[in-house]
Amino acid sequence: MKSDSVKSGIERAPHRSLFKAMGYTDEELRRPLVGIANSANDIIPGHVELDRIVSAVKAGIRIGGGTPIAFGTIGVCDGIAMNHIGMKYSLASRELIADSIEVMAVAHAFDAMVMVTNCDKIVPGMLMAAARLNLPTIIVSGGPMLAGIHDEKKIDLVSVFEGVGAVKSGKMSKTELADIEDRACPTCGSCAGMFTANSMNCLTEAMGMGLPGNGTIPAVMAARTRLAKEAGMKIMMLLKKRTTPKKIMTEKAFENAMAVDMALGCSTNTVLHLMAIAREAGIRLDLDTFNRVNEKTPHLCNLSPAGRHHIEDLDRAGGVSAVMKELSRKGLIHTDCLTVTGRSVKENIKDSRISDKSVIRPLERPYHKQGGLAILFGNLAPSGCVVKQSAVVRRMLRHEGPARVFDSEEDATSAILAGKIKKGDVVIIRYEGPKGGPGMREMLVPTSAIAGMGLDADVALITDGRFSGGTRGAAIGHISPEAMEGGPIAIVEDGDRIAIDIPNRRITLKVPEKEIDIRLSKWRPPQPKISTGYMQRYARAVSSGGEGAVVK
Repeated sequence: MKSDSVKSGIERAPHRSLFKAMGYTDEELRRPLVGIANSANDIIPGHVELDRIVSAVKAGIRIGGGTPIAFGTIGVCDGIAMNHIGMKYSLASRELIADSIEVMAVAHAFDAMVMVTNCDKIVPGMLMAAARLNLPTIIVSGGPMLAGIHDEKKIDLVSVFEGVGAVKSGKMSKTELADIEDRACPTCGSCAGMFTANSMNCLTEAMGMGLPGNGTIPAVMAARTRLAKEAGMKIMMLLKKRTTPKKIMTEKAFENAMAVDMALGCSTNTVLHLMAIAREAGIRLDLDTFNRVNEKTPHLCNLSPAGRHHIEDLDRAGGVSAVMKELSRKGLIHTDCLTVTGRSVKENIKDSRISDKSVIRPLERPYHKQGGLAILFGNLAPSGCVVKQSAVVRRMLRHEGPARVFDSEEDATSAILAGKIKKGDVVIIRYEGPKGGPGMREMLVPTSAIAGMGLDADVALITDGRFSGGTRGAAIGHISPEAMEGGPIAIVEDGDRIAIDIPNRRITLKVPEKEIDIRLSKWRPPQPKISTGYMQRYARAVSSGGEGAVVK
């Protein structure tokens, strides 16, 4: 066992003495040491209850004959960090989470790991660490929040963001918004729609790194506690069999994750995260791979923000297992892949079924013939960009309009809320990429303002930043190369015509190539927005969004 290097033999008497100072017994030290990365804190609704989940994991590890050892990791609440400097730190926290888990696991010679997470960057950060360490590992989610109810309709966090735009445009009263604010987030858990947190938790399950139910069992259900105990027991089985993440996170497993991604209509952020995780696992993914999977995978679930269903509905309808079972009917899932259950995907899903075909549609009656995400290329994004096409109204799938250019999210948001954006406009928000932001902020406030003001069927938004999984509309992000690297988005001017053709995967700046070359030759990078601390170091080392925004 790896842990023998900190607990076995006469030379390790000092080490054992330190363990005993914490109350560990000789019997506990004879057992395998299982690290538990615990991202509990008092600032993220999806993490405020994770100590309870960790307690259940500990119980399962002890039942299985191991010694659990928990330690903390950081986490950012994207909703609370939204639309101010805090959001610059969100994506960058992913790298810190992966690095800190690596430090703890290697420094203390853990034999195996259970990583307890729930939201946005914390999930991919832990998966990156799992691949890097390659110790037997299971990822455990804290589970999704229940949806709220307002006027007999289900609502969620995005309802509040969009309500702000509705109030600003006179479509809603402040009193009604206050009621929505009170009702939108009724329980702990990751926000209730198919936003980034739930997208990544579902894909963790699809990839085989989480137990069945990991992505969809609501946070407040007893089944979530039982799943955590089972994970504690299963990790001891994986340790005994020497089943490590790289045996699970294969190229086929990533293709399974992408297929489920397309079927569910997940967040555009999954593109960044899957590429970053694959890099740690030694698997090469590129943007074309997503389009190839998208073209053959139908969109089966219309979940918030695109549709009226929430994660609790997906769970009730059969969850990720039922979606994979349905996709497998036409060979769209690699059923021979190994999972953390110790069984194959085929064995895991053999008894799964769709219990509500209005939530999970059959292959013969999809919402769309192609998957939820699309990668676009063109002279505005030579290295690609991404859009959640399942959340775009039909008439905006092809759109051409004049550019309205802003060099920050704040400036764009102010213009939108002031009513300065008109139907047909293409809003450009630049210098918000991984280097330029720095940190590649999410743009949920401007997209929600556009939707709340009733403009999402007429206005497109393009950025070298990224979008929340809660975004809907013709919102195109991850423009690569970004403005700070001298990408063409840096030289777009007000009034330039932008053509968007999502079905044909094209995005075009309708300016003569000669004029583009002249503008680029005159372009000079602006001063960094943050010139001290972690974000300054991050900006120097981070890759483009087209490569997963990884620190090299």
